[in-house]
Amino acid sequence: MIEKWGSGIGKILNLCSLADIPVPHFEEYQSGFLVEFRKDIYTEEYLRKLGLNERQINAVAYVKEKGKITNKEYQELTNVSRQMATIDLTKMVKKSVLERIGKAGKGIAYQLP
Repeated sequence: MIEKWGSGIGKILNLCSLADIPVPHFEEYQSGFLVEFRKDIYTEEYLRKLGLNERQINAVAYVKEKGKITNKEYQELTNVSRQMATIDLTKMVKKSVLERIGKAGKGIAYQLP
């Protein structure tokens, strides 16, 4: 029996939040409904679909392991200039893959949202 119309999705979203896992992907599928749960949405496949390049994908893996990345660390990891690191990191922020934290200059770092 249906407890309440429409209450299931809200419960799913709430429980995912409490368990600190990503929001599931909901999709109408053929004649039914598909719910895809992911432990980690930042898979290589997902990041490629967003249009991230190899450097950016490697940086996300670094952030997953270390918790954050600075522009300087990005430069060292990917062997690019400061300007290219800034461009790549800014693109990842715009695509909501990373969020910028900290104050201006050397205090800025990037982490997963």
